[in-house]
Amino acid sequence: MTVMTSTPTHAPTRHDAPARTRTVPPTRSTMGLWLVMGLMMAYYLLPIWWLVVNATKSNADLYSSAALWFGAENSLIENVVATFTEDGGAYSRWLLNTVLYTTGGGLGALAVSALAGYGFAKYDFPGKKVLFAALLGVMMIPLTALVIPQYLLMSGIGFVNTPWAVIIPSMLNPFAVYLIRVFAQDAVPDELLEVARLDGAGEFRAFRSIALHILRPALATVLIFALVAIWNNYFLPLLMLSDSDLYPITVGLADWYARAEATAGATTLLFNLVITGSLIALLPLVAAFLALQRYWVGGLTLGSVR
Repeated sequence: MTVMTSTPTHAPTRHDAPARTRTVPPTRSTMGLWLVMGLMMAYYLLPIWWLVVNATKSNADLYSSAALWFGAENSLIENVVATFTEDGGAYSRWLLNTVLYTTGGGLGALAVSALAGYGFAKYDFPGKKVLFAALLGVMMIPLTALVIPQYLLMSGIGFVNTPWAVIIPSMLNPFAVYLIRVFAQDAVPDELLEVARLDGAGEFRAFRSIALHILRPALATVLIFALVAIWNNYFLPLLMLSDSDLYPITVGLADWYARAEATAGATTLLFNLVITGSLIALLPLVAAFLALQRYWVGGLTLGSVR
């Protein structure tokens, strides 16, 4: 005879109920923080909004309509076409020059800062403290104060009025070296490097196979900072370059603006082209930021040391 038993049902209690999200009403302090953040966002986004709005205007609408709103007609397409065709396509040359200077200087700064910062972080050598102190001292010097010595150096080796006069100085970034050194000091475990050496890996192979992977967030930060700095650099190429065919966007647009002011009474002005060219110049930086932001993650070494 089979005895049938049944499992008593468990009456649900209030502990078994799904947890409810508790809504916390905003306080005065949080509302104040949101207000401050909103004002800061408006402060940074307002110039971009002005640029977008005025890039759609003709020269006549720039002065006859509100500064922060669109004009009677949308002239964006005409402005873009005129920007790339003015002066025989000078803007296209300036854009390519800027890409060349930014890519060469940015990758060079990335390589130099990665090697130098890793060396400062993981090796002991004579004069290390003195050199690092000198590096910190150089960071305190404004970049504009170094342009004249850099010009004299480039002139001495015959690089003035060549792309190298812009690329080589851009490769030396003391802040990037400091950033890599600080990040590598704690992020790259010495135990991993010792294991690699015991396995027969050389110093450069350990750096390439282990350290570079761990340093990706810092390298991405250095690269985006270098790209933005070189892309927006004005004073260095202005001093180094005299041929307009070698101008980057910053110097070229400044030249157009000076011509527009000098010919303010003429029928053909360049103010709208300067604004449109400035808007176009923002797009590669936005693309670079979106492409590199995925590397800004932390915790890459969690669990790597047991």
